[in-house]
Amino acid sequence: MSALPATMMCVEIKTPGGPEVLVPTQRPVPQPKAGELLVKVAAAGVNRPDLAQRAGTYPPPPGASDLPGLECAGTVAAIGDGVSGWSVGDAVCALTPGGAYAEYCTVPAPQCLPPPKGFDMLHAAALPENYFTVWHNLFERGRLEAGESVLIHGGASGIGTTAIQLAKAFGAKVFTTVRNAEKAEAVVKLGADHAILYKDNDWAAEVKKLSGGVDVVLDMVAGDYLPKNLQLLKQDGRCVVIALQGGATATISAGIVMVNRLTLTGSTLRPQSIENKGRMAHGLKEKVWPLLESGKTRPILYKTFPLRDAAGAHAELERANHVGKVMLTV
Repeated sequence: MSALPATMMCVEIKTPGGPEVLVPTQRPVPQPKAGELLVKVAAAGVNRPDLAQRAGTYPPPPGASDLPGLECAGTVAAIGDGVSGWSVGDAVCALTPGGAYAEYCTVPAPQCLPPPKGFDMLHAAALPENYFTVWHNLFERGRLEAGESVLIHGGASGIGTTAIQLAKAFGAKVFTTVRNAEKAEAVVKLGADHAILYKDNDWAAEVKKLSGGVDVVLDMVAGDYLPKNLQLLKQDGRCVVIALQGGATATISAGIVMVNRLTLTGSTLRPQSIENKGRMAHGLKEKVWPLLESGKTRPILYKTFPLRDAAGAHAELERANHVGKVMLTV
């Protein structure tokens, strides 16, 4: 550890509020605990949970850094006790418990992966949060299989662009909802079979007309979308809720769930155990990393900001004009 600097630049949340409360500051470089890696961060992703944490509605779990940032890529700077398989200087991308808006970040080793071959740090940093989320929810919880159909809400988001590509790569038919025609064009280029403009149409009626019903819904809206999602599912269909942009409550028909043998499930990623996240990492390395290395799927980057301008990155994400990821470079 003697070769490491004593302090680092990072971005902290001064008080809950808008993007302006993100302020660059200096802090001591964290020390890796047993089972952890210290990553010298080269790039980090900006995600909606970061916005919620900044607003004061999504506190970090016990023991996690109070700094925002749920994913990063860089190089291994130090190794905690009990960690094998990594060496100082190795390239790494990581799903972090927090703290990625910084020059250095500690991460449990099971949540770390080598970047796919051919990936630079910026593109590697765009992977963990979205790919862990989509892999777990669409394929583990949603059990999406080749030949099935899926409705993906928010198709132009980081999660949406990831889910569209992976669903197509694994042989599914993809329906998605987006805000405008420009986003519709972009997601069709990524492989979506149909992109429905949710502001201009009765999106549920349009999906029903085009599909006759779908096998899986990946829902990041909830609220009044939820009963419509259940009505769109075929028998034995699965609806997976991953965010609550439309609200946390809904009135649904238990009769539809029973008669059509539906599964309504959901998850949040950050509070899950290190063991669970390590299992997801193993699945990604085995099943998804080859798709990334072959170019069959790729992270979509929208805009990149320097770490010191994390406030600008948050403001950009909140404008909701993006297709893909907003990123930070260190």
